Order: sequence, then C-alpha cells, then structure tokens
Amino acid sequence: MKDKDGIWREKLSEEEYYVCRKKGTERAFSGEYWDCKVAGSYVCKCCEELLFLSEHKYDSGCGWPSFYQPIKSAALEETRDTSFGKCGSHLGHVFEDGPDPTGLRYCINSLSITLNPK
Repeated sequence: MKDKDGIWREKLSEEEYYVCRKKGTERAFSGEYWDCKVAGSYVCKCCEELLFLSEHKYDSGCGWPSFYQPIKSAALEETRDTSFGKCGSHLGHVFEDGPDPTGLRYCINSLSITLNPK
C-alpha cells in the first residue's frame, strides 16, 4: 500500500506535485488558465473538489487566474500563510485587493486546478 506522498507523486506531474504538495508557485503569465475565457467550473487538481466558477474569474493583471470568490468557502481551508485547499493541496494565495462584492483576490496556480468547460 502506498503512502499519501506516493499516491500524489503517481497522480500528479512533477510540476503539479511541486505546486500542490510542496507549496510552490508557477511563473506569472505561464499557466494554462491565467488568461482563459472559457465558461465552466474549476476543480482542485488533487481531490477534484468544486472550487470556482468562471463567472467569478477576472483579470487582475497579476499573471495568475484570479477569482473574487469561491463557490463555497467550505471547499477551501485557509492557513496562516494564506495557502488553501481542502485536501491539503496548495492552490495559491488570497489577497484583500480584489473587486466588489468581496474585496478578495484568490490568486490561483493553473497547475493546481482543472477547468471543466460548460
């Protein structure tokens, strides 16, 4: 039986593992979804939990996919370093410089999410 680390290493690419399990960050303007305009929903790359809707995505100019709110806050677990992801996956960071109605910017690594188009 494999330990959790072995399971993640098997499921994720080397880059996805670095971001999701080691709290890495992909380069700005390099991720698959930073400028994606496709309608749909975004799920966690690791546990496939539904996280964000494309209608809550906006161009923050930072080079990473940015959302002003998650689908439900229970899907995210924020830690002191502002990393989050319910399964323990590092998705990105949350900042208090986002648009109304929340004033938040969930700055997400493309490597940590998967888009399910509508």
